[in-house]
Amino acid sequence: MSRRLLFPGPLRYTGAMCLVLFAYRTHPGLPLVVAANRDEFYRRPALAVHRWENDSRVLGGRDLEAGGSWMGVSTGGRFAAVTNFSDPTDNAPLSRGALVADFLQGTMTVDAYMDGIDGPRYRGFNLLLWDGEQLAYTSNRAEARVLAPGIYGLSNTMLGGEWPKVIRGRNALEGALREAPSTSTLIDLLADDSVPPDDQLPDRGRPLDMERRVAPMFIRGDEYGTRASTAVLISDDHVTIAEQLYGPGGMTGSRQEHHLPRERPCN
Repeated sequence: MSRRLLFPGPLRYTGAMCLVLFAYRTHPGLPLVVAANRDEFYRRPALAVHRWENDSRVLGGRDLEAGGSWMGVSTGGRFAAVTNFSDPTDNAPLSRGALVADFLQGTMTVDAYMDGIDGPRYRGFNLLLWDGEQLAYTSNRAEARVLAPGIYGLSNTMLGGEWPKVIRGRNALEGALREAPSTSTLIDLLADDSVPPDDQLPDRGRPLDMERRVAPMFIRGDEYGTRASTAVLISDDHVTIAEQLYGPGGMTGSRQEHHLPRERPCN
């Protein structure tokens, strides 16, 4: 059942993904497969996935309020995505979206980049980084680690947090990977707007009704909801990123897809 969502209360702008499902080295020829939903206030200004004017190697969205990005890829096969921790008292000065933008435009390994992050200066974040060789998770709320091959789900809590949308999404991704995944299949599985039972909802000290409203993988609302579903396929030779935009109430907007040859670094 679809539910429309209004937020009169003090939710913070996120500028981040809110559900990232990803398969790492589980499918032949595709070291990284990603399906992600970005939930956000519709009034927050942003650009859809595009080649960045200041670095044409990078494709991703742009947050026009803080200047960073929530997710993107590079022609070299780099990938980064960030989710936030919901904390209305978090007043750190730096936008977590800058971490995505900086990594995508750089050449540092994930290990070196993680070591250089001054975590307390950023609002609460989970960060996924792929440099073409290693996939890593880091956070200023949880321990960083290089990831082993597997199928994962990440939302607005530390990696490994078993929220209903994470479990449901991870199972859906596993099913999609039984055959050769397509961007359409990945975007379709992200459209699940079912609401889990109350006894499965996370306890974050917030009103139960609010937790019900943000619990689905796909959120429909008038002021806040899922604004974009994005699929990423990184093979040994190509990088593909597709994005389906949505408006208030889950109204379907434009869709675009980019296929790029994957560049290899010169030795």
